[in-house]
Amino acid sequence: MFSKFIKGAAVALSLAGLVAAPASAQKFPDRPITLIVPWAAGGGTDTVARIFAALFEKEIGQPVNVVNRTGGGGVVGHSAIQTATPDGYTIGFGTSEIAYFKTLGLADITPDSFDLISRVSTLPAGLTVKVDGPYKTAADVVVAMKAQPKGTLSSSGSGQGGPWHMAIAGLAKAAGLPADTVKWVPSQGGAPALNDLAAGGLSMVTASPVEAKALSDAGKVKILAVMDSQRLSSNPDVPTIKEATGLDWQLVNWFSLIAPKGIPADIRARIVSAAEATHKSEEFQSRLKERGINPVWDGSEGFKAFAASFSKTAADLLKDLGLAK
Repeated sequence: MFSKFIKGAAVALSLAGLVAAPASAQKFPDRPITLIVPWAAGGGTDTVARIFAALFEKEIGQPVNVVNRTGGGGVVGHSAIQTATPDGYTIGFGTSEIAYFKTLGLADITPDSFDLISRVSTLPAGLTVKVDGPYKTAADVVVAMKAQPKGTLSSSGSGQGGPWHMAIAGLAKAAGLPADTVKWVPSQGGAPALNDLAAGGLSMVTASPVEAKALSDAGKVKILAVMDSQRLSSNPDVPTIKEATGLDWQLVNWFSLIAPKGIPADIRARIVSAAEATHKSEEFQSRLKERGINPVWDGSEGFKAFAASFSKTAADLLKDLGLAK
């Protein structure tokens, strides 16, 4: 009799567990969600993340708190996302650095360290020069790169080995030149580099045309080309690098929705559904496009394929630049 009671109790508990699990999942989320941004407030990643968060919380039904975890060139914030409890209450905005942290020897972090939900947007590199400088077209810049001794021309826009550094390195390689043809001057971002360019301290800047727009509108710099397959809606008169030079080269920085690995499938599905609905909304699309930022939603599998390809491109360029560890 006692053994029958035990067996009966075990079955009851098992059934209760089966019922309780979906009920628990159905409650998600029952408290605010944290969205970690590995970069400082006010920057490009933060801007896109906050636009996304404000609309995402309407879809998910709970407040979404954006938390900036800066430091280590993005390592601190990305590590915080990677090691967060995989319960759906902490997700993050990942950037292209996850593709080459390990190559640079900064951290044992790769795209495989995360649950890759989807890219959210892209921000292409550009080619910007001083208005009264010697270069009137992107083709003029390429001619000068070929004619001048290595290191004569200079560029900036990000840290050593960052996306805008890879942009000029890739352009040089596409032109049949060494990756380090143009001297790289590390900076804290596009804004200080562009100010240096306007003051005559640099030959060019390869930060995004979006970052260059204010000084371009002020008549201090000129955006010669965009390193993407299509022109930017915010700068429709600026040609692609292929249109301007015939060189088939693209470099786009990207922002993505990522999470720690191991989130329960039903909770993950809820996050993905709300995130995709947010991304498709007219308000999100228009708010990005008016800033010259391209909305992208490629989903988990598309993102994985893209990240693998981007990682290889980055590794090759960083090796050519002598920066790979």
